[in-house]
Amino acid sequence: MKQVTISNKFITLMVLDYGATIQKLLVKGKDGNYTNVVVGYNHPSRYRLDDHVLGASVGRYAGRISKGGFELDREKFFLYQEDGVHLHGGKEGFHQKYWTIDEVSKDDNPFIKLSYKSKHLEEGYPGNLTVSVTYKLMNNALQIIYEGMTDRSTVINLTNHSYFKLDSNPYIDECELQLNCPYRLEMNENLLPTGDFIPVRKSDYDFLLPKKIGVKRLNTVYIKDIGNEKVAELHSKTSGINMKVYTNQPAVVVYTPLDFPGICFENQNYPDAPNQQDFPKSILRPGDIYNNISIFKFDIQA
Repeated sequence: MKQVTISNKFITLMVLDYGATIQKLLVKGKDGNYTNVVVGYNHPSRYRLDDHVLGASVGRYAGRISKGGFELDREKFFLYQEDGVHLHGGKEGFHQKYWTIDEVSKDDNPFIKLSYKSKHLEEGYPGNLTVSVTYKLMNNALQIIYEGMTDRSTVINLTNHSYFKLDSNPYIDECELQLNCPYRLEMNENLLPTGDFIPVRKSDYDFLLPKKIGVKRLNTVYIKDIGNEKVAELHSKTSGINMKVYTNQPAVVVYTPLDFPGICFENQNYPDAPNQQDFPKSILRPGDIYNNISIFKFDIQA
């Protein structure tokens, strides 16, 4: 397993080739000391046994797909499923693959670029798909760019699965969260979307104005406010670290697990889009380029 570190005067980033995983993201707090703002393991070998997808790149399709597969151009493709649900790319998704480290730059805006080639019918998906991720430090921000190209029409939905924790507290309940997301997707008992959109205002899912996360745990598909690239903001009064999240994707899955403190912002297309006619299309055609951009911007607030 290979590990690469890049840094500037604000941020230090450590990335593994396994899963194109963010292992550590060190940001200065108000006391001048660095805080690792992502949940992870100190020893890279631990990631081979991880079932939380900590910091990894998820694909070929992040999130859930129903019906054991999908139909594309009048052809049915069958995917690995458990209890009728295909999750995070299958039995061995991109987060369980070794990516190739293509380029490392340590100039004023240092970056790491990794790639992975997914063969036709890997996990049941059509097309030979080449994907890349570029992690780039720009002053006080981390930019993540996913790109993909295919030789045959396929579906694609990539995301990074880092769990953020902005301080050393043993919980995230006191962190303030704000989401520019007026709607969420209604989910059934298998956490598959029904196709309906639910307003969040004046509900337990309402983070339109900043408020403490509290004891509620989320596994929720939020729909980004049209015309607003900023999708979320997270703040810790303990460390003073504030994080703003920007994306060109239409949705963010906000996930706060029960068994450890952290919050995941999975910027992506809607889950189960291949089977939902009214959802944004997830189809990638030959000659087109898939593009998913997220920016995590850090600063210090009181």
